[in-house]
Amino acid sequence: MARRATLRASDADREQVAERLRHATAEGRLLAEELEERLEAVFAARTYGELDALVADLPGQTVRSRERTSTGPWGPSLWLRPIPILAMFILAPVIISLLLAAAVIVATVFSAWGLLLVVGWFAFGHSRRHYGSAYRRSLRATTQWQPGRAPRPRSWV
Repeated sequence: MARRATLRASDADREQVAERLRHATAEGRLLAEELEERLEAVFAARTYGELDALVADLPGQTVRSRERTSTGPWGPSLWLRPIPILAMFILAPVIISLLLAAAVIVATVFSAWGLLLVVGWFAFGHSRRHYGSAYRRSLRATTQWQPGRAPRPRSWV
């Protein structure tokens, strides 16, 4: 197997080194002139050895070969990284608030329907009970035994 320094680098590897150099310049580790010189050398480099030489004096890792990164050029998947504690403290109250708001909305809708049912019963059903009682009283008065009439059967009582 060939040594890593002699393996040919890809365009993605060169772009990774260029980004690392830009980041080092933003941190103040490189001057703008040094960045230009190193970027020219990065895009002219053919092997990992040439790329490693350009970032050897900078802290951090060397250029990773494509075989070692199984999840792509951006590193491990975002979902596999642990969630920072601060994000959990922000996200948990938001989720709880949304669940509470949904519960209040559902309870409000059901209580409004219940209120409509109670109002409807008092408006329509409650007063009909009196009509039914008056009707039953008038029916009893007309069917009671009177002198000169035949007695009623027991099933009418």
